Formats: sequence, C-alpha cells, structure tokens
Amino acid sequence: MFEDEVTETEEEIMTEELTDLAFGMFTIFMEQQLEKEQTCLYREVEAGADLTDRCASCLPVFEDAYPPLVPALSSLGTAADIAGLYAAGEGIVPTKTTRSYWIQQDRPGVATGVSGAEEAGKWLIFLLPEDVDAAWQKVRNAMVLGTLGIGAKVSTAKENEDSRDERKVIYVFTENWADEADVMRVREELKQLGFVDRIGYKRNLDTYAGEYREKGKRVTYYSV
Repeated sequence: MFEDEVTETEEEIMTEELTDLAFGMFTIFMEQQLEKEQTCLYREVEAGADLTDRCASCLPVFEDAYPPLVPALSSLGTAADIAGLYAAGEGIVPTKTTRSYWIQQDRPGVATGVSGAEEAGKWLIFLLPEDVDAAWQKVRNAMVLGTLGIGAKVSTAKENEDSRDERKVIYVFTENWADEADVMRVREELKQLGFVDRIGYKRNLDTYAGEYREKGKRVTYYSV
C-alpha cells in the first residue's frame, strides 16, 4: 500500500511538472506571436487586454508543434482559462508566478537561446521578495526598449530546492563576456535604473563548469 501511495505521489509530481512545461512552451509561442505584432505579453496584460482570442489562435500551432504536451496543456482548461492565468500575473509578475522557476524577457529581435551561449554572461542582482516585482518591471521594460543587453530573467515564487535563501535574483545578459566595453555599458544602464549597489558579473562558461559561490572562491568575473 505504501509503495502504491509513493508511486501515485510521484506520478502527480511528474504530471504537474509536465503541465508547467507545457504552459511555459505555450507562453513562448504567445510571445513570438505578439512580437510579430510589435507588442509583448506583459504589455497586453498590464493594459487589461483580453487574451482569449490570441490564446485560441496559438493553440493549434502549439498542438502541431508539440503533440505530446497537448494533454498537459489541456489540463489547464480552455483558451479563456489560460488567458485568465496571464491576467492573474502568471508568467508576468515574479511573486505571482508558480508554474515556472523563471520569467525571461529577451531583447526584441534577439535569436532564442543567445543568452545561454557559453560566450555570454550576466549581471546578477539579488533582491528580497518584496522588492523583486518592481525591480523586474524596470529591467524588463528597459530590455524591451533595447537599452540593456540581450536578455534578462528573474526567479519566481515557484519553490526551488536549489535556492540558498529567500532572496530572488535577476540576471541581465550580455552577448560576450570578453567585450568589457559592452558589459560595463550595461552596468551603467543598470545604475541609471537605480541598481547602484555593487553587483557581480558571471560568465556562462563558469556556470556550466559548476563554479558556484564558496568561501574564499571568486566566481564573479567583474564586480562593480
């Protein structure tokens, strides 16, 4: 009996994770469609737009591209139900997002995945939960305007066992860690947005090599 209960619990967790993955992938589809219309998801949500029709038009495209994820996405309900999740802040507001560990905002026109390249790097801004929503709004808006780097992402309210404390973090990516002029230009832009305390910059290649903060070990490449 106990083994059966454990199995059922594991299946529930797997089902929930698959649903969250499906929602995340669908959100990418939505963002791509809205970018063609020279807008973005957060702008539509914050303007109070009803996204039901847009969700409905994206669903067939998503279903053709990712058939295995269709049942998982369907578990969230209709296009109107998915639109309701966005309206409630899911995928938009860090403290109201529980289906994804991260919210990401790329600079318009930047190819998907560029922020994850080994030659890229990111400024790290650590924040208390009560400060993260306003801070993310500043970074996100500047990213869409094209004044920062190539992309940014922020940790959310979804419980993450890898978190070391209650703080949230915003990553602001630049295309090449070796381009110090561009890296520092982005740092100056962040200061203009109000992030004046010293922050560190980490190369993606160090992250992929498993270089994390340890006592007496320097893992940030720049610190300004």
